[in-house]
Amino acid sequence: MTTPRHCPGFEQFKELKSFSCACPKCGKENEIFSDEFDKERHCSGCGEKIDFTQCKLEGAA
Repeated sequence: MTTPRHCPGFEQFKELKSFSCACPKCGKENEIFSDEFDKERHCSGCGEKIDFTQCKLEGAA
């Protein structure tokens, strides 16, 4: 028996990307992963539904 060198399921999730989006109601930053775009999400601050398709992508060069 060999010891795994990483956690189980690593291969399934290693290509995921995460994005942050500010809630349009309260401004709290919320994180979403690339495999969750088709799921309904609510702000962790105020509970308002967030449409991540309306978020702007911002990045540093």
